[in-house]
Amino acid sequence: MNFFKGTKILITAGPTQEKIDDVRFISNHSSGKMGFAIAEKAFEYGAEVILVSGPVNLKCSSGINRINVVCADDMYNATMEYFGKTDIFIMSAAVADYKPKNPVKGKIKKETAGDSPIIELEKTKDILFEIGKIKNDRQFLVGFALESENLIENAIAKLQRKNCDLIIANKSGGDRSGFGGDYNTISIISKNLDITDYLPMSKSDCAEIILKQIMS
Repeated sequence: MNFFKGTKILITAGPTQEKIDDVRFISNHSSGKMGFAIAEKAFEYGAEVILVSGPVNLKCSSGINRINVVCADDMYNATMEYFGKTDIFIMSAAVADYKPKNPVKGKIKKETAGDSPIIELEKTKDILFEIGKIKNDRQFLVGFALESENLIENAIAKLQRKNCDLIIANKSGGDRSGFGGDYNTISIISKNLDITDYLPMSKSDCAEIILKQIMS
């Protein structure tokens, strides 16, 4: 099934870790399973796959070009390096929205930090937004929207704001949706606002549906 033979697909997956000091960081519960499932399925379909992954405990096929990163800046730089030569970009990583402005070298000690230490944060670069600004007509951009409320409304807003061709909406906190598990419950929204809702399914099956939607 070489549906994507000759196609270069860039995929991001997993969380990022933003250093507070040398032993602590800000992150989230993303497992990377959805992004890795998409990468494996795209590779199975004949694509040349570049997978930019945050810190996760997952393996991928040896034929996938895996690039390991840690923080949001690393993921931004890797994505920008490879995006220009790719046909499809799938942004499934859960990048931290904020990072400590002044990470501390060494370990912050309780004795010196006090009872209520203040950590000043600053925004990280919005990778999907920046890619949306530079993509050309031949490139296809897929985003993900994990929302706790107003799922479809917020996903559509993100689709339009970030110049995506397709967005995958899924609700946080569901029994078979969101971070960590092997299942997901998704809605796929196209650029012309066609919305297709799906019942819970394995992330591998979600990956197959997403890739077939891209092909259609």
